[in-house]
Amino acid sequence: MRVIASSIRKGNVIDMDGKLYVVLSAENIHPGKGTPVSQIEMRRISDGVKVSERFKTTDQVERATIEDRDYNYLYEDGDGFHFMNAETYDQVQVSKDIVGNSAPYLQENMTVKLSMHDGNPIAITLPQRTTLEVVETEPVTKGQTASSSYKPAILSNGVRTAVPPHIGIGTRIVVMTEDGSYVERAKD
Repeated sequence: MRVIASSIRKGNVIDMDGKLYVVLSAENIHPGKGTPVSQIEMRRISDGVKVSERFKTTDQVERATIEDRDYNYLYEDGDGFHFMNAETYDQVQVSKDIVGNSAPYLQENMTVKLSMHDGNPIAITLPQRTTLEVVETEPVTKGQTASSSYKPAILSNGVRTAVPPHIGIGTRIVVMTEDGSYVERAKD
């Protein structure tokens, strides 16, 4: 499907010269003088090479047809990560470079969105938030109120983050899967 370059957004998949690229960032630049351009940072899906392209905003770009489906995370082994389609029970294997820095947040039976092109997984989207347990942090100080000072903590998935002073070891907290930042204490 051909679209104009200015309509390309982060997460879109572009077909250039027969190769697929996933868009990491897209910015439309309107200089005071001259032609407006779209600056697009993307990663080639086949080998992970990052590419930066500049198009006129009116240039036609081939957007690949992508199918987003919900899959449940099963397990990880030496070959990669394994997911199952809840409706058809089909299993699919996703390589480590596609999962990338989302890997620590994957939990058994977590529902994720896999973007498929011709039956092959090319991108993964995790839920925005997940609940994890604090396994290591400084002890709670009596009388210390919840101020803007956060303390370091290590979560059950091994990720380091910053938590408010009232959070202790064993507390379950909600974190953003994008950057591991603290949201709130879990309500379970």
